[in-house]
Amino acid sequence: MRVQGSPRWAYGTFAWLIVFVVSHVVAVFLPGDDPTGDGPWGLRAYVIFNITLILMSAVGAAVVVATVRPWGRRVPRWVLLTPLWFGSALLVVRGVPGMVENLLMATGIRRGGFVGAEDISTAELWAGLGINTYFFVGAVLLAVTTVSYARRSRGGSHG
Repeated sequence: MRVQGSPRWAYGTFAWLIVFVVSHVVAVFLPGDDPTGDGPWGLRAYVIFNITLILMSAVGAAVVVATVRPWGRRVPRWVLLTPLWFGSALLVVRGVPGMVENLLMATGIRRGGFVGAEDISTAELWAGLGINTYFFVGAVLLAVTTVSYARRSRGGSHG
């Protein structure tokens, strides 16, 4: 696939990151009855985890916009590429296995996914499919944005 230098990829990634930030802000302020999912961690760890994700994603949103805005040309190339590659790797590691899990769940091979119970409800099935697809879309958007910026900024006037 040839990666185009269109800013649309960056703006799509920006939108994805904003939705991610908002969803985690909501999760912090409206955690529900059992936000830890019976895990070994407490509410404090849940909040710290979500705040970390919010901060990483907010910085990522600024970095993504910097790749297509004139003010971003003043930022050294490596300063933008480092978080772009890091974020791309994280989303690929989360998004690609998620799509494999989607295939297992949708085909009925393993209805509960990799680690879920086999007797999940239809709502849990659709929630899993939606979340996994969301992360896969984020991985594609950020990876294409990263490669596009790396190609466009190569040999340019970036620090």
